[in-house]
Amino acid sequence: MAVDQLSTTFAALADPTRRAILARLATGEATVTELAEPFAMSLPAVSKHLKVLEHAGLITRGRTAQWRPCRLEAAPLRGATEWLAEYRQFWEDSFDRLDEHLRELRKRQEQQDDDD
Repeated sequence: MAVDQLSTTFAALADPTRRAILARLATGEATVTELAEPFAMSLPAVSKHLKVLEHAGLITRGRTAQWRPCRLEAAPLRGATEWLAEYRQFWEDSFDRLDEHLRELRKRQEQQDDDD
């Protein structure tokens, strides 16, 4: 059973450690050891997170002699951003309607206060 790319991307992004790893990789390549430094976890634990990110296509791992740098791959993030953007307009419209409703309620309340 194939899982769609968007589901895989969001599953990978669901973990705060993986999001922090991606944030670090946004500043440039890093090794597993470098990525593990800010976390209180073992290298194998960080490697598991990297495997999830790699499976989602969010990172790639290169090989330069003994050095295996990890790199951010932004294409799956673009897909997630585009999906979220579709809902952004919905929420903006909903908040606009709520603002209008609250203005009407305030106006009615002010009219009632003036009538009393």
